[in-house]
Amino acid sequence: MYFGKKLKVVAVTVRSIIILILVGLLVGCTSTVLAPTRQLVQKAIAFELQQTQQQLNQQLDLDFRGFKINHLSITEQKPLTVQSLLTFHVQGTYDVTFKLPKRSLTRRQKPFDIYLQLQNEAKTWRLLRPESSSKDTKQTWRSYLLY
Repeated sequence: MYFGKKLKVVAVTVRSIIILILVGLLVGCTSTVLAPTRQLVQKAIAFELQQTQQQLNQQLDLDFRGFKINHLSITEQKPLTVQSLLTFHVQGTYDVTFKLPKRSLTRRQKPFDIYLQLQNEAKTWRLLRPESSSKDTKQTWRSYLLY
């Protein structure tokens, strides 16, 4: 009789552990499956570089003729929610080569720190940029459609 009760307790404990492991795997796989691709991260970096390049062209009268991103390395990718939507905080480094009229300029191991948000239907992604705010107010974001 005592042996039967002990066996039931062990069976319930093992079942609980298996359920916890399966739930953990399901949650982990879901965020991994929905995580942004390298191509999306590169597109977001390119979007930011284009905006910076346009500002420099206007302010300094430079003649940038494009750029190329190489050696993209994602070192950290954390899921979170922003305004009830799945968002990824992605960090890493990349190399970039700027094309100028008479030469090229390469910068290596440039760090990036971006937020990418998956939209409701899971068909489009947006680049989020935090706007400066005081400590008393809730964080606000500027959003740019990537695709």
